[in-house]
Amino acid sequence: MTADDSYGRLDDDDYPAYTMGRAAEMLGTTQGFLRAVGEARLITPLRSEGGHRRYSRYQLRIAARARELVDQGTPIEAACRIIVLEDQLEEAQRINAEYRRNTETAHPPAVA
Repeated sequence: MTADDSYGRLDDDDYPAYTMGRAAEMLGTTQGFLRAVGEARLITPLRSEGGHRRYSRYQLRIAARARELVDQGTPIEAACRIIVLEDQLEEAQRINAEYRRNTETAHPPAVA
């Protein structure tokens, strides 16, 4: 891999660039919190060759959402479930809107 290839990954939201310690520091939380959201299967960090957890920016955004809910008093397992359900709802709404657009294009409403 060349230096140019490495720089290209700086913009990749899915590149596992952050160690557990750095991720916890960025989120203002503990490493235990990150382990807990992993155990709840909200995020699954990649592992380095040495077995260390590595997090992407995308995963950190999800963990930050969980932290906000936990900070408001929601148990961590419930916070993780809420986030999964919110994401599923958003995807279903997106699919529904796309379906409506396709249906309206294929069958435009009659003009009176």
